[in-house]
Amino acid sequence: MNIAEIAEMAGVSRAAVSRYFNNGYISREKREAIREVVEKTGYRPSAQAQTLRTKKTKMIGIIVPKLASLSIGLIVDGALSVLNESGYQALLAVTRDNPKKELEYLSAFRDKQVDGVILVATILGIEHKRLLKTLSVPVVLVGQQLSGYCCVFHDDYHATYDLTRRILEKGRKKPGYICATRQDKSVGEERFRGFADAVRDMGMQAAAANVVSSPFGIACGYEKTGELLKKSGELDSIICATDAMAAGAVRYLRDHKIEVPSQVAVAGQGDSDLLRVIEPRIPTVHYYYEKSGEVAVQMLFDLLAEKEGVLKEVKLGYYLVDGQAGQ
Repeated sequence: MNIAEIAEMAGVSRAAVSRYFNNGYISREKREAIREVVEKTGYRPSAQAQTLRTKKTKMIGIIVPKLASLSIGLIVDGALSVLNESGYQALLAVTRDNPKKELEYLSAFRDKQVDGVILVATILGIEHKRLLKTLSVPVVLVGQQLSGYCCVFHDDYHATYDLTRRILEKGRKKPGYICATRQDKSVGEERFRGFADAVRDMGMQAAAANVVSSPFGIACGYEKTGELLKKSGELDSIICATDAMAAGAVRYLRDHKIEVPSQVAVAGQGDSDLLRVIEPRIPTVHYYYEKSGEVAVQMLFDLLAEKEGVLKEVKLGYYLVDGQAGQ
């Protein structure tokens, strides 16, 4: 079957069939006639032919560092909710936190394998910035701010600042912090800076040294809690860069007979389901991860449509989620 045969069977022009498959305007009667023929014959237009004709693949590349992450899952869900409604499909590339794989996927998408790229970024090095400049398709960054590129990111600094102050205002005097790698500007550097400025403004400048860096994950949070206590001595509160780290911290404290929160308060960031199974509930921060995926795709569509004045940067807000008594 081809478009000419579909047109003849439906009693319409080839142009009407073309508009039908490309979501163009045709009358209700013609659309219904073509639909009946398509259903009867099972005809599907050739994706390769459409790509050659329109120069569009109707595919969007999404590059993420991992799948076993609530925040990244929500970002992808948000992106897919918009893509699916718009007739686009996604090619999901998972780097497993390997910067070299990230560069490989960017290179693969560079030569029009997709119409655009959503990059859920963590560490943007010199090679990343150099490669981004060579892309022949538009790209939107999620989770990081990079001058000169469309990006959607979170207010990590103020979120951690407010979370730390809330913990200290409840009477805690010796806080510590489990930090993500500082190479990650948002989750690492900005959240650490929020903690450091909060303890300084509360008159606890020395507490800014009560810090250890940790990879993401519960096991790492567990291990680094022991390292933090060994380094800093007795603490009465531990703020963590992520909920997974916080869950690991709670497990370590309980395994070592340290009561949470009466002896040591613990706080995370991300408002994940993981913390909903921990008793007592601990404070965290809600970030709009799903919304960031939606906004990123809409921004990408604006770039594809070459709209004037496409918004270059969007910073999303947050809100604090309180734990139970004693925090």
